[in-house]
Amino acid sequence: MPNYVSYCNIVNHLDIKEGDIVLIGSDITSLAFQSMKNREKLDLNLFIDSFIEKIGQNGTLLFPAFNWGFCSGEGFDYKKTPSKTGALTNAALKRDDFIRTQHPIYSFAVWGKDSKKLFEMDNKSSFGSDSPFAYLHHSKAKMLIIGLDYQRSFTYAHYVEECEKVNYRYMKDFTGSYMDHEGNKSVRTYSMYVRDIEKGVVTNLNPIGRELERSGVSTLKHINEVDFYLIDLFYAFDVIQNDIQNNNAKNLYTIER
Repeated sequence: MPNYVSYCNIVNHLDIKEGDIVLIGSDITSLAFQSMKNREKLDLNLFIDSFIEKIGQNGTLLFPAFNWGFCSGEGFDYKKTPSKTGALTNAALKRDDFIRTQHPIYSFAVWGKDSKKLFEMDNKSSFGSDSPFAYLHHSKAKMLIIGLDYQRSFTYAHYVEECEKVNYRYMKDFTGSYMDHEGNKSVRTYSMYVRDIEKGVVTNLNPIGRELERSGVSTLKHINEVDFYLIDLFYAFDVIQNDIQNNNAKNLYTIER
């Protein structure tokens, strides 16, 4: 798109509608630079508000608030542990109209109709059938990726891998200190379907992203010289599942020795 689009109007150039469930993964560095270049200062809250206004009260908006410190023995504090997945998520976490889900590794900042349902999830497995990832699948959510490639943003693929019980990953428990939303401290155990590093497994998600594009499940728009991928997560599940079942998951991982 050759002409500059004010950041609060970007959502109007995307296939996002009233009532949609939208997960946004982002690195807004390039977006902020392009805004500044065009004499606009990117206000993260106004940018978030533009999506809230678009999806309305019947929609649900999610940002990944992932933090992997729990995996290496760091305690998790529901109110204080920051997201390691971008400035936009941390802006959402500071807002009173967003609520954080409770998993210490893969939590989400959530606004909207299903925020209470998501907060009440008590999934132990990061990518399990009772997790927010399963909710995104069965609720036919969309994922918007801003300024990132699939490799750095498409964690949803690991949910499909766990559903299919792929043999290059295995379930691993992590135990640590957990401070909940009411300030109660305990020791809890959570799990993740991790890659088998002893076999040399390396996650490589850009090839499956290209398959999503070829299948029409992911669409790319260039707005203000920034890449915006919009993915239908319900149909993405089928594309990823097919790759696992019929292509030995060659578009999901590689082996490095």
